[in-house]
Amino acid sequence: MASAKPGSRVLSDWRPEDPAFWAETGRPIARRNLWISVPNLLLAFAVWMVWSMVVAKLKLIGFQFTTEQLFWLTALPALSGATLRIFYSFMVPIFGGRLWTTLSTLSLLVPAIGIGVVVQDPSTPYAVFVGLALLCGLGGGNFASSMSNVSFFFPKAEKGNALALNAGFGNLGVSVMQFLVPVVVGLSMFAPLVGAPQTAVENGVESQVWLQNAAYVWVPFIVVSAVLAWFGMNDIASARASFAEQAVVFRRPHNWIMCWLYLGTFGSFLGFSAAFPLLTKTLFPEVNALQFAFLGPLVGAGSRALTGWVSDRFGGQHVTHWVFLALCAGVGAVLYSIGATGAEPSFAAFFASFMWLFFWTGVGNASTFQMIPAIVRSDMPRLMPTANPAARLKAAEMESAAIVGFTSAIGAFGGFFIPKAFGDSLKATGDPQMALLIFLGFYVSCVVVNWAFYARPSSMLDASRNTIAPETAA
Repeated sequence: MASAKPGSRVLSDWRPEDPAFWAETGRPIARRNLWISVPNLLLAFAVWMVWSMVVAKLKLIGFQFTTEQLFWLTALPALSGATLRIFYSFMVPIFGGRLWTTLSTLSLLVPAIGIGVVVQDPSTPYAVFVGLALLCGLGGGNFASSMSNVSFFFPKAEKGNALALNAGFGNLGVSVMQFLVPVVVGLSMFAPLVGAPQTAVENGVESQVWLQNAAYVWVPFIVVSAVLAWFGMNDIASARASFAEQAVVFRRPHNWIMCWLYLGTFGSFLGFSAAFPLLTKTLFPEVNALQFAFLGPLVGAGSRALTGWVSDRFGGQHVTHWVFLALCAGVGAVLYSIGATGAEPSFAAFFASFMWLFFWTGVGNASTFQMIPAIVRSDMPRLMPTANPAARLKAAEMESAAIVGFTSAIGAFGGFFIPKAFGDSLKATGDPQMALLIFLGFYVSCVVVNWAFYARPSSMLDASRNTIAPETAA
């Protein structure tokens, strides 16, 4: 049984790789922790990316910010979130998943309430908006600790799918936010408690909006989810480790290789999610981008959640190979849709191309995270040649969790670079072609790196099942 100390929720006996233990005791506990983790992570993504929708309304209600300043506001949460993930990656083994999930979720109240206050006053200095955009990164940091926490609960055979479900439904927070915000800002749902409406002027037409609702709508859900985490989640005693013990991953070359690949998958998902509404509004001003912006993150989150089993079945390295080839094709399609090849710009082609990109970033998010535990385990016999199988397994679990968190940190920087690249390209040349060509070159490099280290025949990973040699599987 998964025993715990009296009066606590600490699991002192946790053996997910033991089939009997897993079937009788482990699976229901792991699933409960997973499904409580999901809404907490979903809300973190919603708050993290909320600026992608708010910025599109600021000018309409009287804020005098430039387009470049608005792109900065969409990029800064990703910058701070990615930086915080570096530290959050190591928090679960130090503090425990239950406590850290509760605290990190409650921290989302700070930017949510702050944004709701400042958007009501057009005289608010831009520096205040910069500070709140950086604070939204608290939501971004949560992903690293959430994924690290979930990875401890599941056996290798189910880890890829569990991480895909947690991340996929968590990523869905971006889509939920982008769908819900245009609805709630048009409703006086919290009036008069949260302030008066603002007058928005768009194409000469006036309307009343409650832009503060874009932030305040998350507050009650944040409180409820944090309570659920505190009373419903568990800590695993064997998952405890100091920062020094986890910091060994910085000396692992595969940690840095996977950072590069995850930058191409999750970094693209996050960056496109942040930039898509404002980019669409800039290139196709006649289109109401806010009405359908949620579809891109929805496609990406859905493909991540629903395709984790594909990587478990066929090998994440092989799926990742096709992902980056598909992303190369998607960038080429976007270039065509904006007239870079001489064709007339087409919003329909632009929209379809981005949906293609979102889909494959989701698939790649699942496949790259599936690769990490397999890579670490397959490398353990070389790293610990004299250790017994149990010691190798424990070390592999600890390092896998740390690498999952750390790669998520590096990958999240894509959420900063992509909007910034689009903004810089538009400022320099009047179109996004320069940024898109840079993305294309990066995806080509990911194809080469993934093939050279993992997808080619006779690589360190099993070519058919993405598993490790029998003698190290114990």
